[in-house]
Amino acid sequence: MDVLIHVFVALHIIGIASLLGGFLTQLRAMGDGTARFTPAMLHGALTMLVTGAVLVGLNQADDQTVNNIKIGVKLALLVVILGLVYVKRDDEKVEKGLFALVGGLTTVNIFIAVLWT
Repeated sequence: MDVLIHVFVALHIIGIASLLGGFLTQLRAMGDGTARFTPAMLHGALTMLVTGAVLVGLNQADDQTVNNIKIGVKLALLVVILGLVYVKRDDEKVEKGLFALVGGLTTVNIFIAVLWT
């Protein structure tokens, strides 16, 4: 079971890398006002959602304790991120504030995962 959990943790990290990487590659465009949400950002957020749900299930099945409040906060942030990226995915330009919000929420989600024990 531990190997399976580690595989899904790795996939979860790949998803967040895709989401944050898509944001970071658009920083210059954000400064110019031409940033847009890339397909990699949408796919990364979806990957995080699916692998996160699987990780919760696997950890509970393995009789490990799961901090449901932490998972709920992370899920709420991810739903907001996913909603924004999904709704604005076809726009040629995304407002600076909205684009920065997605990057900020993604970063907050990472810090919650690492620091909230």
